[in-house]
Amino acid sequence: MAALYDVPAPAKLNLFLHVVGRRTDGYHLLQTVFRFVDLCDTLHFEATSDGTILRQGDGLAGLPADQDLVLRAAHALQRATGTRLGARIRYDKRIPAGGGLGGGSSDAATTLIALNRLWGTGLRRAELLRLALPLGADVPVFVFGRAAFAQGVGEDLTAVNLPERAYWIVRPAAHVVTADVFRDPDLTRNSESVKIAVFTDWQTGRDAGVFFGRNDLEATVFRQHPAIAALAQAVRDAGVEFRMTGSGSCLFAEFPDADQARMHQDRIISKMENPPAGAISGSWICRGLHDHPLLGWVND
Repeated sequence: MAALYDVPAPAKLNLFLHVVGRRTDGYHLLQTVFRFVDLCDTLHFEATSDGTILRQGDGLAGLPADQDLVLRAAHALQRATGTRLGARIRYDKRIPAGGGLGGGSSDAATTLIALNRLWGTGLRRAELLRLALPLGADVPVFVFGRAAFAQGVGEDLTAVNLPERAYWIVRPAAHVVTADVFRDPDLTRNSESVKIAVFTDWQTGRDAGVFFGRNDLEATVFRQHPAIAALAQAVRDAGVEFRMTGSGSCLFAEFPDADQARMHQDRIISKMENPPAGAISGSWICRGLHDHPLLGWVND
């Protein structure tokens, strides 16, 4: 049977994230800009003729099958197309779970895209997007395949052009529960909506490291997790602006290129009063991507 190996699933950053309202069903209405970076999980797919979906690989410990977005994505594509084919899926995880980098969502989107190709089911992008949204709010942008200004609950996506940038991404040694953030009574839920033109005007005239807007979840996470707040403040005190991505815990800073990002990473970590291992569980220098690596695998 056919196979696809070394298929990338990139991480994402929320360059800003505003909570602008809440629907009657409890879902929060957001505005954000998503950017992919070259920190990637890698997935491998082997088609099978018996219709079963099997998973294997690292990073699966403690993840029940019914909560695995990759399996849910594969089964959703099977149901939508009626294919009788199955797959063996192996994961090589690099994106940390629960960091706000969208690893699980990206894996799910890569699964939809790769199996659509492997099984020859031929769904177009709009059809895959309809399968993506029920899997999670971040899944559609990875199927969309472009840096995007996003509104609603993740389904309203407009492509944006972003300049060449590098990012220093840090994962604090603390675990954030997204549900706890969104149910916090003090979470900002009424930020004023911004127009994409406002972001575009700022984007064309800004310097690297000067952020647009804010992350409305950041204050709540910092209050719930003082260690994350202390790490962010330590970096800011060293002259580098840090921002949280998604609901955390990962923080990031933006630079014109990877050399500058690496220089500041080494300078700041070496001068921290606490040993880095006590405050940081991961640190990466990443390049911003203009498009998803699998953009050309799906017909518009």
